Amino acid sequence: MSRISYRGLALIGCLSWVLSIGTSTVVHAASGDRFNVQQVRKALGQANPQRRVKGLQKLSELGTAKDAALVYPLLGDADPTVRQIALATVWQLWGKSGDPMIDRRYQEGLALMKAGDLPQALEIFSDIILKQPEFVEAWNKRATLHYLTGDYDLSMQDCEEVLKRLAQHFGALVGYAQMLAERGEPERALALMERANKINPYLPNAELMMSALRVQVEANRRKLL
Repeated sequence: MSRISYRGLALIGCLSWVLSIGTSTVVHAASGDRFNVQQVRKALGQANPQRRVKGLQKLSELGTAKDAALVYPLLGDADPTVRQIALATVWQLWGKSGDPMIDRRYQEGLALMKAGDLPQALEIFSDIILKQPEFVEAWNKRATLHYLTGDYDLSMQDCEEVLKRLAQHFGALVGYAQMLAERGEPERALALMERANKINPYLPNAELMMSALRVQVEANRRKLL
C-alpha cells in the first residue's frame, strides 16, 4: 500500500493522540469523597451498564493514572455507551499524575496545544518530564507534538519512553505504528497495531490499517522468495 494511502488512514494515529487533548481535563473530587477502589471495581463488573457507567465516573473523578488498568477491559464492552465513557476515562486518568503542581502544568500544556502554541506546549511537557519522568502522559503529549510538527525521529523516541513505562498505551502504539508504516516498516507497524487493537478493540479504522499492513508484509515476503 502506498504512503498516500497510509496517510489516508492517519485518523487512527493522529486523532488517537490529538483527540485526547480534549478528554484529559482533571476533575477534582469533593473534599468529603473517599476513593474506594474495591467499590469501583465491583461497580465496573456489574451486569447493568448504568452501574458500570457510574463506576467509571467515580473512578474518573477520584483515580489517577495507575488506576487506568481497571478500565482497559471496558474498552471492549458490549455496550457502546460504556465503551465511549471508558475511553474518555482512560485518557482522563492517564492525564493525572497525582501531583497537583504537575497536574496544573499539564493542563497549561494542554491549553497551549489547543491554542496552537506548539513550541510553548513542548517546553512545558519537557519540563514536566524533567521533574517527573514517570508521568507517562507527559511523554505521550510530547510525542504528539513532535508528530504534529513532523519530527518523527523525536516522536518515536518519546513513544518508546511511553511504552517502556506503560505497555498498554494504545495511543502511543497507534501513533508509532502510523509513523513506521509511512517509513516503510510494515512488519513493525503491524505488530504495534495488533497490540493496540488487543487493548482497545474499537479503534477507528484499525482493521483497515492492519489489513493494508498485512498486504504490504506479504508483498515484502514475496519479494524475498
